[in-house]
Amino acid sequence: MRLTKLLVDLLAIVALLAYAWAANYTQRGAADPVWTAIQERGVLRVGTDPGFRPFAEERDGQFQGYDIDLVTELARRENLRVEFVAVGYDALYDALSTRRVDLLAAALPLAPEQGWRARFSTPYLNAGQVLVVRKNSPITQEADLAGRVAGVALGSEGDTLARKLQRDLPTLTVRADFETTTAALDALDSGLVDAVIADTISALSAQHSHPELQIARALTFEPYVLALPVEAYQLEQAVNQALETMRQEQVFDRLNNRWFRPEFVQ
Repeated sequence: MRLTKLLVDLLAIVALLAYAWAANYTQRGAADPVWTAIQERGVLRVGTDPGFRPFAEERDGQFQGYDIDLVTELARRENLRVEFVAVGYDALYDALSTRRVDLLAAALPLAPEQGWRARFSTPYLNAGQVLVVRKNSPITQEADLAGRVAGVALGSEGDTLARKLQRDLPTLTVRADFETTTAALDALDSGLVDAVIADTISALSAQHSHPELQIARALTFEPYVLALPVEAYQLEQAVNQALETMRQEQVFDRLNNRWFRPEFVQ
C-alpha cells in the first residue's frame, strides 16, 4: 500500500514539474517548434488508433470515423492538410513524444499522468454515464429514481453506478438482467423500466432507433480530448480556439448525429 501511494505521489510530482516547465516555456515567449513545423509543412500529422469504431477505422486505405471528421474539420479551419498515421493504442503517447505525429485523436480520456510528455485540448466529448428516460418522464435527476425501476447492463459501469445510487435511494429497484446496454434501452422504450443508466455514446445511438428516448442528465464525467506535445502551446491555442468555434456552430451535434448511430456503435 505504501509503495503504491509512493508511486502515485511520484507520478503527480513529475506531472506538476512538466506542467511548470511548459508554463515557463510559454511565458518566455519561445516559439512553439511543433506549430512552426506544421505551418512550414502545411500538414498536420495526426496519430489515431484505427481499431476503435465509431471514432476511427481504416477501410480500403482510407480513415473514417468521428475523430477523423473532427480533426479534418479542425485542420480545414487552420488551412492545413491532414496526414493520418495508424498507431496502436498503447503506443500513441510514444508516437507523440518522439514527434512522429503532431497530435493524437483516438477517443483519448484526459490523462493527467501523461502530463510530463503531453498537453491536452479542452474536452470535445463527455463519454461518461448518463440518465436516459422517455420524453414524457417526470424523471430529471437522480433523486427522482426513488420508487422507480432503473435498467442497466449487467457488469457495466452503469450497473456499478446504479448500486451506489441504490444505497442513497433504497426504494430504487435496479434491473441488471440485461446482457447489453442496447437491450436495457430497448426495455426503456417498451416501458419495462422507468430509466436506464448508460454510457453517452450508447444513449445517443439509441435515439436514432428510439426517438422517444432522451438524456435527462449526465451522471459522470469522462472527457475525451486531443493530445499534443508538451511544448506545443501555440498549437494548443489554435486547437482550443477551433474547438470552441466548432462548438458554437454545432459541429459536434452533427458529428454525434452522423457517427453515433446503431450501425457504427454496435
